[in-house]
Amino acid sequence: MTLRVFGDSISGNCLKVKWTLDYLGLAHDWIETSVLEAETRTEEFLALNPAGQVPTVVLADGRPLAQSNAIILHFAEGSALIPADPYARARMLEWMFWEQYSHEPYVAVARFQVAYLGKSPADLDAKLVARAHGALQRLEDALGAGAFLVGDDCSLADIALVAYTRVAPEGGLTLAPYPAVQAWITRVEAALNITD
Repeated sequence: MTLRVFGDSISGNCLKVKWTLDYLGLAHDWIETSVLEAETRTEEFLALNPAGQVPTVVLADGRPLAQSNAIILHFAEGSALIPADPYARARMLEWMFWEQYSHEPYVAVARFQVAYLGKSPADLDAKLVARAHGALQRLEDALGAGAFLVGDDCSLADIALVAYTRVAPEGGLTLAPYPAVQAWITRVEAALNITD
């Protein structure tokens, strides 16, 4: 059985998985699964992932795995995307945990509300916008010290965080105040050969 990836192409969380698999040269079948059309709520999909979320992968042996950062960590084991040094690996995980708790809930939510629900950026909750900009500033501050978030090379931390950062303007979040972030996005896109 071929590795199957159930993902929605509008989702940064799903694209993280696609980019990681492509970078690692791992063959897979991408099964477009629309969140907006409730394709994650079908009985068949919920049997794979009771949380009803994408991305969800089905490994070649039939076992399912969900949660974007868990998935990319699983596939990247032993690769250059995970630092060999234990402290650097822990720093990578620190960024990945922070991404899901303090970045994605603000940057991705602003983007979803504007780009897919049709809300005006001016109508976004002020606290949401402030926290999104706080997350972008945290990245800006960190990237002043190096080309990537951990060490000298692209890691899973960069993949996890670039996914929604690069499309933040779609949520009315300008990247103009964050030149280090803009340069980093370009570096990560080049490292991963992201063209879309």
